[in-house]
Amino acid sequence: MSALTRPRDGRWIGGVCAGLARRFGISAKTMRLIFVVSCLLPGPQFLIYLALWLLLPNEKPSSAAW
Repeated sequence: MSALTRPRDGRWIGGVCAGLARRFGISAKTMRLIFVVSCLLPGPQFLIYLALWLLLPNEKPSSAAW
């Protein structure tokens, strides 16, 4: 499993779903669908998303090999 970070590529709004998908080895589309469906249920999903957006670090840029 990779580290839990927000990737620089393939993210839509904050990159939280893309980072979680990469961490758990599923597609980002599937993770986004899970998030949207979970928002239909009662609970603090949107607040958790915002908290992860603030707390998860951005992925470090890959250094160019010169």
